[in-house]
Order: sequence, then C-alpha cells, then structure tokens
Amino acid sequence: MGARLGVLGGTFDPIHVGHRIVAQDVVEALELDRMLVVPSARPPHRDAALGPERRLRITREAFRGDPRMEVSDMELRRSGPSYTVDTLEELRESRSPSELYCVIGADQLAEFASWRRPGRIVELAELVVMNRGVREPDPPAELPDLPFRSVEVTRVELSSTRIRERLDAGRPIRYLVPESVRPEIEAAYRGGRVRT
Repeated sequence: MGARLGVLGGTFDPIHVGHRIVAQDVVEALELDRMLVVPSARPPHRDAALGPERRLRITREAFRGDPRMEVSDMELRRSGPSYTVDTLEELRESRSPSELYCVIGADQLAEFASWRRPGRIVELAELVVMNRGVREPDPPAELPDLPFRSVEVTRVELSSTRIRERLDAGRPIRYLVPESVRPEIEAAYRGGRVRT
C-alpha cells in the first residue's frame, strides 16, 4: 500500500523556520508518512533571488535529520516553468501514494484560479490550505466550489521577503532561519556582510 504523501512546494528564497514549523504541523495534522518539500526551479508567478540549485541545497540542509521530510529536486530536473500540476502528475505515476495532498498557503489559495490546470490539481491530490488561525480561508471568487481542507498551523509572522529585507539592511537573521544554514544564507544573499 502506498504512503500518505504531502507536497509542499515553494520558492524557499530563502527557507526560514516558519517553513519548517508549518511543514511539521501539517505532517502531524494529516498523519502523513512523508512530506515532500519541492523547491521550484523556475516559479511561474515570481522571480527568485537565488538560483535553483543553491536554494535546493540550502533547503535540503535545513530539513536534514527529520525522516518525515524529503526535499526533492524533481522540479529542477524538468525544463521550463515549475507547475504544480506537472509535479503531482509525476508523483502519481512514480510513487503511487495511497493519499496525495497538495499543501498551500492561504495567500496561494487566493491566486489558485490563475494556476495551471487547477481542476486537474484537485483531481490528482486533496488540496490542503494552511490556516494560520486568523479565520477560515475562503475559496477564490473564480472557483467558489473549489474543494479544499483547511489545516490550522502555527502562526509565524515571517516570510522569505522579510529575511531578504533584514539582510539588505545589514540586520541579523539568527533564530529566523535554521542555524545549520544561516551562514550560507547570509553569504548567498548579503555576501557575508551581515552582523550576527
């Protein structure tokens, strides 16, 4: 019998402690066997400050030691933009999970109608929206009948944008990113000139 597999995609530009906390919360809430963390190679909706190979390496190091988490290079192995529907199609074929969950944030839910083949995404996987406890998320206006499950996760007021802004301002990021990757994040995004 296949595993209960969650898929958490993202740019991870850079990864921070909030990513690890919500991934853990979803694994526990859904009783997943494994969470597949998938850094996008070429995100279709935004540009990444750091190249895909380096983001992949940093993300792998950040999740090292947690057997429930697996960081995948599958989107880096494909050419062209990184589309969630292609990732889910590949996972259905290659892993045959008993349950497949596509995990997104409430901000991504608001944009979901603009994603490539949203109807196919919800055929391939159960859509799971991370709810940070403010209120239950609403489906996008363009897809009022969109099926999804809301899972409450720890509210962490942190974003990759905020990490980059702190680095640009020369401010420390200690405690905001996993310590195992903090030196590389500082070097990658600020050339090592940040205070610690």
